Amino acid sequence: MADKPIDNLHYERMMEGALRGVIREALTVAASTGLPGEHHFYLTFRTNDAGVDIPPRLRQRHPDEMTIVLQHQFWGLEVGEEKFSVTLSFDRVHERLTIPYAAITAFVDPSVQFGLQFPSAGPAAATSAEAPKAPAKAETPETPPAEPAEPADPSGRVVALDAFRKK
Repeated sequence: MADKPIDNLHYERMMEGALRGVIREALTVAASTGLPGEHHFYLTFRTNDAGVDIPPRLRQRHPDEMTIVLQHQFWGLEVGEEKFSVTLSFDRVHERLTIPYAAITAFVDPSVQFGLQFPSAGPAAATSAEAPKAPAKAETPETPPAEPAEPADPSGRVVALDAFRKK
Protein backbone atom coordinates (compact mmCIF):
# COMPACT_ATOMS: atom_id res chain seq x y z
CA MET A 1 0.00 0.00 0.00
CA ALA A 2 1.49 3.34 -1.07
CA ASP A 3 1.96 6.16 1.39
CA LYS A 4 -0.39 9.09 1.04
CA PRO A 5 1.39 12.00 -0.70
CA ILE A 6 2.03 15.06 1.42
CA ASP A 7 -0.03 18.08 0.37
CA ASN A 8 2.38 20.94 1.00
CA LEU A 9 0.04 23.36 -0.75
CA HIS A 10 -2.89 22.50 1.54
CA TYR A 11 -5.51 22.33 -1.22
CA GLU A 12 -8.22 21.25 1.21
CA ARG A 13 -7.76 24.43 3.26
CA MET A 14 -7.70 26.56 0.08
CA MET A 15 -10.91 24.99 -1.14
CA GLU A 16 -12.66 25.47 2.20
CA GLY A 17 -11.59 29.15 2.21
CA ALA A 18 -12.96 29.62 -1.30
CA LEU A 19 -16.29 28.03 -0.35
CA ARG A 20 -16.56 30.24 2.73
CA GLY A 21 -15.99 33.14 0.33
CA VAL A 22 -19.28 32.18 -1.36
CA ILE A 23 -21.03 32.80 1.96
CA ARG A 24 -19.25 36.15 2.36
CA GLU A 25 -20.34 37.20 -1.15
CA ALA A 26 -23.96 36.17 -0.58
CA LEU A 27 -24.03 38.12 2.70
CA THR A 28 -22.42 41.11 0.99
CA VAL A 29 -25.24 41.19 -1.57
CA ALA A 30 -27.84 40.91 1.22
CA ALA A 31 -26.16 43.72 3.17
CA SER A 32 -25.92 46.10 0.22
CA THR A 33 -29.15 45.48 -1.71
CA GLY A 34 -31.26 43.17 0.46
CA LEU A 35 -32.25 39.62 -0.34
CA PRO A 36 -33.53 39.38 -3.93
CA GLY A 37 -36.71 37.47 -4.72
CA GLU A 38 -37.39 34.52 -2.43
CA HIS A 39 -33.77 34.08 -1.31
CA HIS A 40 -33.19 33.50 2.39
CA PHE A 41 -30.32 31.97 4.30
CA TYR A 42 -30.01 29.34 7.00
CA LEU A 43 -26.63 29.62 8.72
CA THR A 44 -25.55 26.98 11.21
CA PHE A 45 -22.51 27.77 13.32
CA ARG A 46 -20.56 26.50 16.30
CA THR A 47 -21.43 28.76 19.24
CA ASN A 48 -18.28 27.97 21.21
CA ASP A 49 -15.74 28.85 18.50
CA ALA A 50 -13.27 31.68 19.04
CA GLY A 51 -14.66 35.00 17.86
CA VAL A 52 -18.33 34.01 18.11
CA ASP A 53 -20.10 36.76 20.04
CA ILE A 54 -23.67 35.96 21.02
CA PRO A 55 -25.69 36.91 24.11
CA PRO A 56 -25.22 34.60 27.12
CA ARG A 57 -28.86 33.49 27.08
CA LEU A 58 -28.50 32.23 23.49
CA ARG A 59 -25.20 30.51 24.30
CA GLN A 60 -26.89 28.81 27.24
CA ARG A 61 -29.71 27.54 25.00
CA HIS A 62 -27.27 26.54 22.26
CA PRO A 63 -23.99 25.53 23.90
CA ASP A 64 -22.58 23.81 20.79
CA GLU A 65 -24.39 24.79 17.59
CA MET A 66 -27.11 27.18 16.49
CA THR A 67 -28.98 27.89 13.25
CA ILE A 68 -30.16 31.38 12.36
CA VAL A 69 -32.33 32.54 9.47
CA LEU A 70 -31.80 35.70 7.47
CA GLN A 71 -35.06 36.36 5.71
CA HIS A 72 -37.56 39.12 6.50
CA GLN A 73 -36.46 40.67 9.77
CA PHE A 74 -32.78 41.23 10.27
CA TRP A 75 -30.99 44.49 10.87
CA GLY A 76 -27.52 45.99 10.62
CA LEU A 77 -25.93 43.22 8.58
CA GLU A 78 -22.23 44.06 8.45
CA VAL A 79 -19.97 41.85 6.38
CA GLY A 80 -16.25 41.76 7.05
CA GLU A 81 -13.36 39.78 5.64
CA GLU A 82 -13.28 37.22 8.48
CA LYS A 83 -16.72 37.55 10.13
CA PHE A 84 -20.16 39.10 9.89
CA SER A 85 -22.50 40.73 12.39
CA VAL A 86 -26.27 40.94 12.33
CA THR A 87 -29.11 41.87 14.67
CA LEU A 88 -31.98 39.38 14.93
CA SER A 89 -35.07 39.14 17.09
CA PHE A 90 -35.24 36.35 19.68
CA ASP A 91 -38.40 36.22 21.78
CA ARG A 92 -39.10 39.82 20.63
CA VAL A 93 -35.72 41.03 21.92
CA HIS A 94 -33.22 42.34 19.38
CA GLU A 95 -29.82 40.71 19.85
CA ARG A 96 -26.52 41.37 18.06
CA LEU A 97 -24.54 38.35 16.88
CA THR A 98 -21.03 38.28 15.44
CA ILE A 99 -20.02 35.09 13.67
CA PRO A 100 -16.66 34.28 12.06
CA TYR A 101 -16.99 32.41 8.76
CA ALA A 102 -14.69 29.74 10.20
CA ALA A 103 -17.41 28.89 12.77
CA ILE A 104 -20.05 28.18 10.10
CA THR A 105 -20.86 24.51 9.62
CA ALA A 106 -23.65 24.92 7.04
CA PHE A 107 -25.10 27.54 4.71
CA VAL A 108 -28.35 26.86 2.88
CA ASP A 109 -30.51 28.98 0.58
CA PRO A 110 -33.61 26.77 0.26
CA SER A 111 -35.20 29.06 -2.33
CA VAL A 112 -32.75 27.71 -4.93
CA GLN A 113 -31.84 24.43 -3.19
CA PHE A 114 -28.23 25.50 -2.68
CA GLY A 115 -26.12 24.59 0.30
CA LEU A 116 -22.62 24.22 1.64
CA GLN A 117 -21.61 21.88 4.45
CA PHE A 118 -18.38 22.21 6.44
CA PRO A 119 -16.74 20.12 9.15
CA SER A 120 -18.68 20.46 12.38
CA ALA A 121 -15.69 20.23 14.71
CA GLY A 122 -12.13 20.78 13.58
CA PRO A 123 -10.54 20.19 10.19
CA ALA A 124 -10.64 16.38 10.32
CA ALA A 125 -14.31 16.04 11.26
CA ALA A 126 -16.58 14.22 8.88
CA THR A 127 -19.37 16.09 7.14
CA SER A 128 -22.88 15.08 6.27
CA ALA A 129 -24.74 15.86 3.08
CA GLU A 130 -27.80 16.91 5.05
CA ALA A 131 -28.97 20.49 5.24
CA PRO A 132 -29.18 21.98 8.73
CA LYS A 133 -32.41 21.55 10.63
CA ALA A 134 -34.72 24.54 10.72
CA PRO A 135 -34.30 26.65 13.85
CA ALA A 136 -36.82 26.08 16.59
CA LYS A 137 -39.81 28.36 16.11
CA ALA A 138 -39.53 29.67 19.67
CA GLU A 139 -36.05 31.00 18.88
CA THR A 140 -37.18 33.37 16.16
CA PRO A 141 -40.93 33.91 16.46
CA GLU A 142 -40.84 37.10 14.39
CA THR A 143 -38.87 35.50 11.56
CA PRO A 144 -40.32 32.05 10.90
CA PRO A 145 -38.84 30.34 7.86
CA ALA A 146 -41.06 30.31 4.78
CA GLU A 147 -40.35 26.63 4.36
CA PRO A 148 -38.32 24.00 6.20
CA ALA A 149 -34.83 23.34 4.95
CA GLU A 150 -34.98 20.53 2.41
CA PRO A 151 -32.57 17.63 2.69
CA ALA A 152 -29.57 18.18 0.48
CA ASP A 153 -29.81 17.10 -3.12
CA PRO A 154 -27.21 14.32 -3.53
CA SER A 155 -26.75 15.29 -7.20
CA GLY A 156 -24.21 17.91 -6.20
CA ARG A 157 -26.08 21.08 -5.22
CA VAL A 158 -24.73 20.76 -1.65
CA VAL A 159 -20.96 20.70 -1.54
CA ALA A 160 -19.54 18.53 1.23
CA LEU A 161 -15.79 18.79 1.62
CA ASP A 162 -15.53 15.03 2.17
CA ALA A 163 -16.38 14.57 -1.50
CA PHE A 164 -12.96 16.02 -2.34
CA ARG A 165 -10.91 14.22 0.32
CA LYS A 166 -8.90 11.13 -0.50
CA LYS A 167 -9.89 8.10 1.52
